[in-house]
Amino acid sequence: MPPLYCGYLSQYTHHHLAVFLLTFFSYVLLHASRKTFSNVKVSISAQWTPSFQNDSAAAFSPGETWEDNRLFADEEQATLFLGALDSIFLFSYAVGLYLSGVIGDRVNLRYVLCVGLCGSAAVEFVFGTLTEWLHIYNIYLYCGLWVLNGLLQSAVWPCVVAVMGNWFGKTGRGFVFGLWSACASVGNILGAFLASSVLQYGYEYAFLVTSVVQFAGGVVVFFGLLTSPKEVGLSMESETGLRPVETDTDSHRPLMSDEEEKEVEVCSRQYRSVQEPDEPPFESPQPVGFLQAFCLPGVLPYSLAYACLKLVNYSFFFWLPFYLSNNYGWKEAEADRLSVWYDVGGIIGGTVLGLVSDFMGKRSPVLVFSLVMAMGALVGYSRSPNDQVINAVILAATGFFIGGPSNMISSAISADLGRQDALRGNQEALATVTGIVDGTGSIGAAAGQYVVSLIESKLGWMTVFYFFIVMTGGSIVFITPLLIKEILAMWRDRRALRRQL
Repeated sequence: MPPLYCGYLSQYTHHHLAVFLLTFFSYVLLHASRKTFSNVKVSISAQWTPSFQNDSAAAFSPGETWEDNRLFADEEQATLFLGALDSIFLFSYAVGLYLSGVIGDRVNLRYVLCVGLCGSAAVEFVFGTLTEWLHIYNIYLYCGLWVLNGLLQSAVWPCVVAVMGNWFGKTGRGFVFGLWSACASVGNILGAFLASSVLQYGYEYAFLVTSVVQFAGGVVVFFGLLTSPKEVGLSMESETGLRPVETDTDSHRPLMSDEEEKEVEVCSRQYRSVQEPDEPPFESPQPVGFLQAFCLPGVLPYSLAYACLKLVNYSFFFWLPFYLSNNYGWKEAEADRLSVWYDVGGIIGGTVLGLVSDFMGKRSPVLVFSLVMAMGALVGYSRSPNDQVINAVILAATGFFIGGPSNMISSAISADLGRQDALRGNQEALATVTGIVDGTGSIGAAAGQYVVSLIESKLGWMTVFYFFIVMTGGSIVFITPLLIKEILAMWRDRRALRRQL
């Protein structure tokens, strides 16, 4: 690792490592449970549709009693409803992000985070496990539970990004947040592993395992997470990161007695009243309003770009195992394991692209280059042969160029936007800005999931990939003005430097 980063990371203590790991694994567990629904779609679709029956055999009577769990007449209708559930979840998730970001800047982040983790685990247990055990099959019940699940899960991401923003400064943020943002991809890998390991016993056990693990993780976070370095006597410097709180040479003396403290406090009040009679009392920064945060420079274009990009990224998240199983005829467990390579590419992409953006000092050039490469990767993957090794290689490359930029926008860039100079020292905007960026992205992803299921059922998977290419190009369009602005700024800086020389 370069000496610059070695020196940068050496200033951190075990508190920083603990915060990094707790926030990382809290979102790992959340995404693992979310991935479960994606990985068991084939089993759920089979459970909700009539079983195959030979036409020459006598029909079971009465049919309603024999197949009470039949929700749909055929697999196509079940697929459309699964796509609708994805959209319902993401729409409620998007609405919740706008709200939870504002709440996170006003309420203790640890409380909001734990409510989201534990509440979502309980809802997923009811949705996937309890309804199957009790043989309760109802469309409206599924929709209501998934709306509630989206609202609860929306509380997690703004909180963990805000906590990370409180602990890590701007220097090296691209690398640190790029490495940390692998939490979603690691969660997908963990969820795929857990679901495939127990899927043979029934999809309800996949929901059971992941929801129990997520609930336990929420309890650990509640008792172990420190949301701010101030809780352990550290202060944040916006550019360089964390530093110990400045103290004088007598800072290691024993604490004063209560009487001495009272005398010092009275004297200091009297002194301030004489020396500074007109100075207003110090007030802590007030949280930034939603509209004010939405109008901050860069928030709107990055939010719209993320809406297009998250549509593509979450389409792979929700539909990749289903696509591999149906398009190539591979077993569901094999498709689940192969889909992991997309997340592996995303992990590497987020870290590498974040590191490169730190060295460049700019984010948008790295994003635009990666998204251009992503369009080519999508063309290549749409024509992948029926070979698991080749498919995995192209899939990893696609994850690198799509998942990497997605991780950057949702983490490092959101932190940059929430700590920018336009806030004038107000630090109470990071959760709100993160909620706006991720919420707008979730709206695009929500609208896209039903469109994906509709395009696939009518026109096939090749048209779906063309749709992905168009959406990736849309991300480039929204980022291009920021790219031009940064290029002009770099040109002006170099020109000013030449004049000085």
